[in-house]
Amino acid sequence: MQYRQGDIFIESIPTIPTEAEVVPREDGKIVLAYGEVTGHAHVIADRGAELLKVESMEDRFLSIMAASGVELRHEEHAPIKLPPGNYVVRRQREYIPNESEQLSRQVTD
Repeated sequence: MQYRQGDIFIESIPTIPTEAEVVPREDGKIVLAYGEVTGHAHVIADRGAELLKVESMEDRFLSIMAASGVELRHEEHAPIKLPPGNYVVRRQREYIPNESEQLSRQVTD
């Protein structure tokens, strides 16, 4: 299953890497990303989830344990209900033609 909210792409995966470590919550919330333009955030306030990271990877991982799932919220997008399971969380990237050094950059929300 795949989900998208602004510049965040979430895809279900069978397992999370064993070396993944829990990312601390910010003010009790999981923050998947902040928008560079508005400062708004993609957040999960529900307690039945954990955000994890592997130090050598840009992607993050989301483990949803709550039987009823959790809700992903952002001030400028409709909320998304995520069912229980494991997910990879990616910031969307865009191709930049004719750039000398950088061929892609994160999409800004």
